[in-house]
Amino acid sequence: MAHAPDAKRALDERGYTGTLLHGDNPLKLFEKPVRDRIVDSYYWKEQCFGLNAATLLDRAVELTFIGGTYGIAQKPTPFLCLAFKMLQLLPEREVVMFYLQQAGEEYKYLRALAAFYVRLAWEKDEDVYVTLEPYLSDARKLKRRTREGWALTYVDEFVDDLLCKTRVCATTLPKINPRGFLEDEDRIEARVSALGEELEEMGGSEGKDGDGVEEVGEMRLSGNNESEDSDDDVEMNGG
Repeated sequence: MAHAPDAKRALDERGYTGTLLHGDNPLKLFEKPVRDRIVDSYYWKEQCFGLNAATLLDRAVELTFIGGTYGIAQKPTPFLCLAFKMLQLLPEREVVMFYLQQAGEEYKYLRALAAFYVRLAWEKDEDVYVTLEPYLSDARKLKRRTREGWALTYVDEFVDDLLCKTRVCATTLPKINPRGFLEDEDRIEARVSALGEELEEMGGSEGKDGDGVEEVGEMRLSGNNESEDSDDDVEMNGG
């Protein structure tokens, strides 16, 4: 089977003449022990052989969990193998956006895979933020394979990890500048919170409620004054 040697050949510094990402061979974004486990894994040899950007989609929609490596042997997950394959294929940006947007609406694990790839492969920090931040509102559940077992996470939480953490799914992520730094450099617009409108509405309703309380208080006070005046009139008339 020529598939594994092809991957290893791509990692050979003497023979690699392809596109560089972050100044290096894209496959080197995964650490060597992880790369070796992927290339030697059954899933890579049997399920990733001969894939292109179109047929990889068929494999990606079959994913049922995310994760890096698991178990004592630290086997790579199918999720990690497909991410590695994407780094080998380097699909066009339009294809990645299709994975992330249209197809990702139906297949949440495909969206997670595309988001992971964007964080790894896209070199402009502002592009990473602008592309991934819309999915911080995707609250769908994700099953995650850990080294010890299983865990529950969510699409938005996974995307937040990609933007904030340095290591996700057994992979050290390329360095990315903090969002605040990019805003100060005018490389990205300030992010508007998805809760902004709701918070404004809540603030407005609280203000209205407060005015209402004051009005009621004034009415009660004037009412009391009127009743007191009436009582005084009765007493005076009675006298």
